[in-house]
Amino acid sequence: MSDRKTAAEVFDEVGAHYEEVFGRVPGQLAALDWLAARLEPGARVLDVGSGTGRPTAEALARAGCAVTGIDVSAEMVGLARARVPSARFEQADVRSYTAPEGGFDAVCAFFPLLVMDRRDVVASLERMLSWVAPGGYFVMATVPGDISDLDIVWMGHEVTVSSLSASEYLSRVEGAGLEVLGHHTAVFTPEAGSADSREGAGGGVEPEEHFFCRARRPASTPAPTATPASPTDLPV
Repeated sequence: MSDRKTAAEVFDEVGAHYEEVFGRVPGQLAALDWLAARLEPGARVLDVGSGTGRPTAEALARAGCAVTGIDVSAEMVGLARARVPSARFEQADVRSYTAPEGGFDAVCAFFPLLVMDRRDVVASLERMLSWVAPGGYFVMATVPGDISDLDIVWMGHEVTVSSLSASEYLSRVEGAGLEVLGHHTAVFTPEAGSADSREGAGGGVEPEEHFFCRARRPASTPAPTATPASPTDLPV
């Protein structure tokens, strides 16, 4: 596909419509309830690909957590700051973001690892896992598959996506020293009135498979002392 749009460009254009379509994914809401029940007030949480701030940052800030959200889209960051003033948001890319010393008590990654190439998917996953502090949690969701640079139309936008299979995600989470506490797949169909989709605004609505994973770094196992190299620093 020529003239690919970056993730920032796509989500600047999608804006608040993303929340209309994907703001009530049942598996994500259940994961947030599960996580909130395990975090102490003041727990440091990173929301990667925070979008409009809803539902992730809003739910965890309401639970008393100190939430930082990062997103590549300036439009999304602006919406999130207005919607969830109790959390902190910054425009940043997971591929180059520098986590604070000590990492986070929880890292959430709901669908940020798609509009990038496969090499970046792997490197970004490793970076996020390295930010989970001892005793901390990692919760994620994505569209699974052995996918590399697949051109699709999504929400009326031409995008190029990549992903990993569910089994590879699980292997990499465990390989980073975390214990997988649960995982499942579910099919999500946006409501017809939301006009998602692969067909564009006003077109058909297609179900998509979602993979969810919950994991924890053992309290006795320290997180890596240095953030893995950014994707551009990795050997080809």
